[in-house]
Amino acid sequence: MLKGKHIILGITGGIAAYKSVSLLRLFVKAGAEVQVVITPAGKEFITPVTLSALSGRPVISEFFTANTGQWNSHVDIGLWADAMVIAPATASTIAKMACGVADNMLVTTYLSAKAPVFVAPAMDLDMMAHPTTQRNIGLLRSYGNHVIDSRAGELASHLVGKGRMAEPEEILEAVDAFFDASASMKGLKVMITAGPTYEKIDPVRFIGNYSSGKMGYAIADEAARRGAEVTVVSGPVSVVPSEPGVRVIKVESAREMMEAAEHEFAGADVAVMAAAVADYAPVEPALSKIKREGGEPPVIRLVKNPDIAAALGERKRPGQTLVGFALETHHEMDNAADKMKRKHLDMIVLNSLRDKGAGFGTDTNLVTILSADGRTTRYDLKSKREVACDILDQICAMR
Repeated sequence: MLKGKHIILGITGGIAAYKSVSLLRLFVKAGAEVQVVITPAGKEFITPVTLSALSGRPVISEFFTANTGQWNSHVDIGLWADAMVIAPATASTIAKMACGVADNMLVTTYLSAKAPVFVAPAMDLDMMAHPTTQRNIGLLRSYGNHVIDSRAGELASHLVGKGRMAEPEEILEAVDAFFDASASMKGLKVMITAGPTYEKIDPVRFIGNYSSGKMGYAIADEAARRGAEVTVVSGPVSVVPSEPGVRVIKVESAREMMEAAEHEFAGADVAVMAAAVADYAPVEPALSKIKREGGEPPVIRLVKNPDIAAALGERKRPGQTLVGFALETHHEMDNAADKMKRKHLDMIVLNSLRDKGAGFGTDTNLVTILSADGRTTRYDLKSKREVACDILDQICAMR
């Protein structure tokens, strides 16, 4: 899948820069066009002559070419690229990327690039383990970058631990897999529900929940990146899709979400029910603001809202895939399995409020995916973007 792709290979000043030569050769052998951008410190470890000979293109290091004064446009390079791979990525460069310190050509190009970015950290074990580095790597993940984790082994310091850059073959495989996945949902129509629902008590108050919609929108963006035609039926949230072409239908109440979801599900191949729908709604919302002065507290009678996932499960036709979510606080696995069976789901994504970093409002999630065929897959704590990838990988595997 790399044939004809334009790749920026960023090289920084670490001993692992010698591996970048092999990585460059692998990219070129796979049919990619590679533009090397190297930091001044990187040139202390490997010469531009070697890199230029292998890539067939002049190596870029500075904003201006010496002697001629030719301007190297970081904007043009960023627009040219289909992917940017920074290998090795030192602690210094990772910190600059995380904080937007654009003091060299590489970081400036990174900030301008619209293509997916892959980062392969490489440094000594204590630098890698330092809270600052871990925070910066976490920030890069939260921005949507793909971090190819470093490996454990003997380091340049002769210490043994985590910090070795992933092998060139592993990096190539990660980039290749990304482009393979980018077409994995081409032609599919995907409907996703996201966010909370608000059930009016009166014109200024409502029953709702803390859902931010981040998980649902992350799934929508990733599905769109994979070539799907995506529609989000969204409750009231502040997030917006980052991918062009994602259609958003805004609703407020559970009944409005039900109506929109039923309509969209009829033509969908895949439906992911990521919304946190309120279970109950007031029977008769007040037409004017309820005042607290001069009376007893009001008694608000509630009625059950429709179960959207269950309703769609009853209507599911052969060939459709229906995925639900379960946010639980106790007996998590049993409750999720029961919910999947009752609602005729093909798969359910379980998370627990007892897990730190999971649930509403966070940028991370910790999930377990249960499939109707009996498979259970547990994942580590990841960014919601990475969780979205895991969910869609499972969906694609079952279709």
